[in-house]
Amino acid sequence: MSLMPVAEALEKLLSDVDTLESEFATLEQANGRTLAENLVSKRTQPPFAASAMDGYAIRHEDVADGGAVLEVIGEAPAGHGYSGKVEQGQTVRIFTGAPLPDGADTILIQENAQRQDDRISVLEIPQQGAYVRPAGLDFQKDQVLLEPPLKLTYRHLALAAAMNYPEVPVVRRPSVAILATGDELVRPGTEPGPDQIIASNHAGIAGLVEDCGGLPLDLGISPDDPVELAHHVRRAITDRADILVTLGGASVGDHDLVQDVLGQEGMDLAFWRIAMRPGKPLMAGRLGTTRVLGLPGNPVSSLVCGLLFLKPLIHRMLGSASGATAPRQAVLGDDLPENDRRQDYVRSTLHEDADGRLVATPFSKQDSSMLALLARSGALIVRPPHAPALKAGSSVDVLVL
Repeated sequence: MSLMPVAEALEKLLSDVDTLESEFATLEQANGRTLAENLVSKRTQPPFAASAMDGYAIRHEDVADGGAVLEVIGEAPAGHGYSGKVEQGQTVRIFTGAPLPDGADTILIQENAQRQDDRISVLEIPQQGAYVRPAGLDFQKDQVLLEPPLKLTYRHLALAAAMNYPEVPVVRRPSVAILATGDELVRPGTEPGPDQIIASNHAGIAGLVEDCGGLPLDLGISPDDPVELAHHVRRAITDRADILVTLGGASVGDHDLVQDVLGQEGMDLAFWRIAMRPGKPLMAGRLGTTRVLGLPGNPVSSLVCGLLFLKPLIHRMLGSASGATAPRQAVLGDDLPENDRRQDYVRSTLHEDADGRLVATPFSKQDSSMLALLARSGALIVRPPHAPALKAGSSVDVLVL
């Protein structure tokens, strides 16, 4: 079977993925969620002309000529507007957020007023309309202020609250079942046997799923046994997982059972084996309504494939048009040899030089088992198939991590 190009595999993976259904989340639960529908303001903000400062509500015509002395006829704290009208020569003591009294058109800030009993002297003449927030300054009723597929942050939630929404419509978070496979794997915190290693991929993939807005479901570790493996796969289906991610076991070795077991369970294989490094054994398919993504067992291969394929898949389910990480331009910090037929993702450090340019310097070792280098990486240099050798200072595409 020939190797499929990365771009073709990604297009095939996302070609028939629809946005998941919506649900309501309270504002306290909606941070980081994806907005599902237009949010239309239920009110005008502010709903009335209001004072922006502590001071005195005045008629500007009363102070325009200077030397004015005004009579204080009442007080308007926030939440308690003055019900009367400001007439010629009068003023109302007002506080930030309080409605502007009828008849007044300007705020004289308290620093520019000298008060004695129930009278004030104007020390500095304000401009007409100073420190008055007109009704609707922020937004109007029935105005569309937030649109999907917006990832909601603290700023958007504050606006939604001001629009009078106690809860908002959001896209349901995709559930992602994560299944590690292999007799050699034990959980972190466990003492491995003489021929075993600590399973690390599931922790990284679960973190990636959460970062992308999904809900990780840990199915644990399945031994290299078809019956046990099938049992774990069925659990993902029973739990109605939107995506099943398998870690390892999808290559061509005698103990790589994942593809066979998934096929026996009814998986429709979309593609297998991608022209990329790391990550050639990547597999994708569909098991009923559950999308299946078989990631390689090598830790770096698994996480890079997760970034390139699982992240866009989750984002597409959340309504994003692409979801793929967009490459950026950087300057190569060291020489690179020519590339072979696979698209290469080269771990590198990343820094900004004195001219503000991103500089990506590849690590000398690129073995797909070396997680420490991935953790230290600032970017992946993207090298197309058959790319020529490059000298330091050349321009390269990078995926910033």
